[in-house]
Amino acid sequence: MKVVIIGAGVIGLSCAWYASKKGFEVTVLDSGDGTDNCSWGNAGYISPSHFVPLASPGIVAQGLRWMLSPTSPFYIRLKADAALARWCWTFYRKANATVVARNAPHLNQLLGLSRQLIEDIARELPVSVGLQTKGCLMLYKKETTGHHEAELAREARMLGWSAEVLSAAEVQAMEPDVRVDVLGGVYFPQDAHLHPGSLMQALRQDLVAGGVTFLSSNEVTGFNISKGKVEAVNTGESRLTCDAVVLATGSRLAHLEAGLGLSLLVQPGKGYSMTFGDQKSRLYHPAILVDDRVAMTPLGADLRVGGTMELGNDDGSINMRRVRPIVQAANTYYPELYLSVPGPEDVWHGLRPCTPDGLPYLGKVPHLQNAVVAGGHAMIGISMAAGTGLLVSQMLAGEKTEIPVDGFRVDRF
Repeated sequence: MKVVIIGAGVIGLSCAWYASKKGFEVTVLDSGDGTDNCSWGNAGYISPSHFVPLASPGIVAQGLRWMLSPTSPFYIRLKADAALARWCWTFYRKANATVVARNAPHLNQLLGLSRQLIEDIARELPVSVGLQTKGCLMLYKKETTGHHEAELAREARMLGWSAEVLSAAEVQAMEPDVRVDVLGGVYFPQDAHLHPGSLMQALRQDLVAGGVTFLSSNEVTGFNISKGKVEAVNTGESRLTCDAVVLATGSRLAHLEAGLGLSLLVQPGKGYSMTFGDQKSRLYHPAILVDDRVAMTPLGADLRVGGTMELGNDDGSINMRRVRPIVQAANTYYPELYLSVPGPEDVWHGLRPCTPDGLPYLGKVPHLQNAVVAGGHAMIGISMAAGTGLLVSQMLAGEKTEIPVDGFRVDRF
């Protein structure tokens, strides 16, 4: 069985990993070199704790308040764009308690499956990907935020995860090497983290060794479709015949959807990260600074700090007005880190593929027998990659999927 996977981000690589294990002949196409996607420089979290979809109650009102500030962690670049307008309207309609109650269990199952599988992948890969199972801290400075995080901890326990509400002193005890200035926190011990770039390099290296073909800098120009099946994928350089195709292009889903007769609601959400080398004061645990939506990830002697969500801004520009508050938040929560704001050349950015309801697209294209979509994982692609790869391979093989996938249907809007 010849499978063409379009997209060499962590989702595409995970799909290739499991498809190759089933003995399929796999070719991975990418318009870049595999390092220019939102997987490469993100926080590297494997986070079952992120079971609440992005479209959640209160997020619209909070987002509108944030849009009034040029330094807030959320921004929409308003422009005459019908796709963005439709996305925003659908997001508005989906951001309610009823939809979240329906969607959170689907997200939780996929996150749980991925959390289980990533340890197997890390053991099988020939080199280390820096997987650490130290949990994650959700830190806050505001009392109202603390109440909200405590409620999320209660919901997590109802779903079977551990969650510990901590005082400021208990948070400080978990970080003996740095001073932490917070009101309190919630600790999710089942969360893990790794170096996302190392994971992607190791996956690619192992896939190549196993016979998977990679075609980089190949832009897909169209598909040959006949009798309800994709027969070939066309690029500017070649025509690849196939028995099945997987669309795993992240924020570029909209560039190829029409070729498969799809109309997917997905918007690129730009985020930034900075990696500070050789830190003398080291964090022991990854942490999310909840009030400022900033992620902190210790990567050996390095520290990665990231945040911000910019919709409607999909160019390669770096908005330093959004970057500076990320670093300032890190210094506010950890006053003795003394991080400096880097220049634009040292700021990484990626475009997260966001759907209006916070769930990825994961399933077969209804009108095509042999096409699968795996995209729209927003900020938690690393967290959901392993489970997504396994489920896609099972769909390709015509097997029963490990968990139900109806909630991720590609035609749900």
